[in-house]
Amino acid sequence: MKIKHLLAALVGGSVLMAGVASAQPFGGSADVAYAEQLWGAMGKAGLLGADGIMSTPYKGQHPHGAVLDTIETELKLGNNRGVLIVKRNYGGEGVSKNSVADDPAKYLKAVTVMYKRKGYDPATKDWFWAKYLADGSLDKNPKGMLLAGKVAKGAPQGCIACHTAAPGGDMVFNHDRYR
Repeated sequence: MKIKHLLAALVGGSVLMAGVASAQPFGGSADVAYAEQLWGAMGKAGLLGADGIMSTPYKGQHPHGAVLDTIETELKLGNNRGVLIVKRNYGGEGVSKNSVADDPAKYLKAVTVMYKRKGYDPATKDWFWAKYLADGSLDKNPKGMLLAGKVAKGAPQGCIACHTAAPGGDMVFNHDRYR
């Protein structure tokens, strides 16, 4: 009996199998569309912009930024009501906790988000991941993939790889509330 072989090649983040493209692991059109809706919902909830709710800035670390502020809340998006963790990433010359408190827009470099999306991906505790630039556009990894969805799932580094190491089983470093 002949064994049939399927040719697989990685092309621009999509896996081609027997001529049919499968979904990107992250950053595909559905992930990007959802991330755009999420950004809009965060804005309507008062979590973005000059008048956005802000926590007390604190000393950060790589890869997020020299100074951070984090908000945890619930957010409704479509039919989903889930926990939302918004981490603002600040950096640049002169950045400090005080300078960020005084003028956050001047130092904002990125906004990283974890959003609990029921049934999205049980292996990653149903978190939807996104990293936005300060203007709300999605950031990209060095290979040009947009950072939205199951960001770097199965990779040795990236959002999911790092947060898998969080103690307690909820992929959040500060507590274990979302197991």
